[in-house]
Amino acid sequence: MSLDPKIAARLKRNSDGLVCAVAQQRGTGEVLMVAWMNDEALDLTLTTRKGTYFSRSRQRLWVKGETSGHIQHVHEVRLDCDGDTVLLIVDQEGAACHTGDHTCFDADVLLTD
Repeated sequence: MSLDPKIAARLKRNSDGLVCAVAQQRGTGEVLMVAWMNDEALDLTLTTRKGTYFSRSRQRLWVKGETSGHIQHVHEVRLDCDGDTVLLIVDQEGAACHTGDHTCFDADVLLTD
């Protein structure tokens, strides 16, 4: 498999060849997590409809939930206007955060109304 050249040409990758990926809960719009994708991870996500990312710490691909069972069913993938961020609209099974929280943004609220 390889990423469609038309999509690949639109991506603006960082110096490590990665683009930012934001996972958002379908229906509620809740931001679940932020991760990174290389071309292979994006291609696998588009092909399998499973949230697939590149782990910078492990230096390898990982499918969300491959060990925890907290998988992401991907319903929609969007590229932002600059080509440097991918938005995944997902149905999240279980916790999205590796800490066990529902989202990676549950722990520290810095400002609220």
